[in-house]
Amino acid sequence: MPHPIKALRTAILLLLILLIAEAAVAEILIPMDRGQTNHLKAYGVAFEALKNQLTVKWLLNYRGGSFLMPGAPETIAICNIRGVRYENISSAETAAIYQEIQEANMEAVTLEKEPKIAVYIPPNTLPWDDAVSMALEYAEIDYDRLWDDEVLSGKLNDYDWLHLHHEDFTGQYGKFYASYRHTEWYQNDVKVNEAMAAKHGYQKVWQLKHDIALKIREFVSSGGFLFAMCGAVDTIDIALAARGIDVVDAMIDGDGIEADYGDRLNYDRCFAFENFKLKTSPFEYEFSDIDASDYSKLRGAEGDYFQLFDFSAKYDPVPTMLTQSHTNIINGFMGQTTSFFRDKVKKSVIILAEVPSQSDVKYIHGNLGKGTFTFYGGHDPEDYQHMVGDPETILDLHKNSPGYRLILNNILFPAAEKKKLKT
Repeated sequence: MPHPIKALRTAILLLLILLIAEAAVAEILIPMDRGQTNHLKAYGVAFEALKNQLTVKWLLNYRGGSFLMPGAPETIAICNIRGVRYENISSAETAAIYQEIQEANMEAVTLEKEPKIAVYIPPNTLPWDDAVSMALEYAEIDYDRLWDDEVLSGKLNDYDWLHLHHEDFTGQYGKFYASYRHTEWYQNDVKVNEAMAAKHGYQKVWQLKHDIALKIREFVSSGGFLFAMCGAVDTIDIALAARGIDVVDAMIDGDGIEADYGDRLNYDRCFAFENFKLKTSPFEYEFSDIDASDYSKLRGAEGDYFQLFDFSAKYDPVPTMLTQSHTNIINGFMGQTTSFFRDKVKKSVIILAEVPSQSDVKYIHGNLGKGTFTFYGGHDPEDYQHMVGDPETILDLHKNSPGYRLILNNILFPAAEKKKLKT
C-alpha cells in the first residue's frame, strides 16, 4: 500500500502539472468596451502577438471588438507594461463566448499575420503632422516611411498597407499659397518637391504627382490596402481624373491652366468620387466641391459629431471591422478635407459614417481590383480645428479615443483571413 505522504505528494505534483499545462494553453481576452484602460495600445498588443506568430481572434461586435489570443507570458507582460487591460479566460468561458457570438450579430475573425505597413510622407514632414504616424508610434506598431523615390522604384510591392495624409497630389502645395507663401516652411516645401520632380525628369511637380497617384492606384488594384485622411482623400482622385492635364494656376507652376480641363476629367479612374468640379484659384483653400468643410459654421467640438453605421458582422465583416468601437457616436474634427458631399461619392462605395441631418459623410470604403481603399475625413481626431504650427496631440491623454480607433481598425484590417476580406 503506497505511503500516504508519498501519495499526497504525487497528487500535488500531478495537480501542479495539470495547472501548468492549463496555464500554457489558457487564453486572454483583451476587452475593447468602455472598461478598457488603453484602447489604442491594445491594437499594438494584437500586432505584437501576430509578430510572435500567435493566433489572434478579432471578436467583431463582441464588447466593442475585443481580441482573444493565447495567454503567452510575453503577451501578458506587454499588456502589463503598456497598461492594457486583459482577462484570463478558461476553456469553458471561451466556449461560452463563441456560443454568444454564434447567436448574435457578432463574428470571430482570425488574424493571420502582421501586415507590412508604409506611410507616404515627405522627408521634411514632422511626425505630429500625421495622425496615423502618431497612432502607429503610440500603439508601438512598426511601419516604414516612404515617398516618391520609393514609389517610383516599385517599393510599394513590398507592403500590404499604405497610408496617405495631407499630401497634395495636384501639385499645388496644399493650397497654402494665399496664407503662407512668404513663410520659410512653405518655400522649403516648394524646393523639396521641385527638386524631386527634376530628379525624375519631370518639368512640373503636378506631373510627378499625377504619376505617383497612378502608381498608388496600381498598388491597390493589385491587392494593396489604401487608407487616406485629410487633403489626400480628394487630391488623389483629382490627380487621377485630371491625369496629364494642367489644372494648376500660373502663380503656382508658372504657366496657365488648360482652358478645356473641365470637359476632360475622367472620373472612371477615381477611387471614390465622381462628377466633381475643381476649384483652381490659389486664393481659395479648397481643391474641389467634394469637400463639405464649412469654416463659417464651426459648431465647436461639443456640437460636432458623426455616427457610425451598423453592419451585419456575419454577412458584412469588412465594414464591421472598420467600424469597431466602444461608441457609435464620435466627436467630429476638421481638416483641409473634413467630410464628403454624398452626391459626389460613387454609388459603389460603402458609407461607414455620416454627419446626422447633413448632406455629408465622414468615412467611406470601397474596392478597386483586388484591393481596397478607405477614406476618413479630417486631420486629427483629437484636435478639432488643427492649424499650422499647433502643438502635437499627446495621445496618452486620449488613450481611449474612438476617433483614433477607426484609424487602428484600418491598420489591423489587412491581417484578417483573406476569405473574410473578399466578402
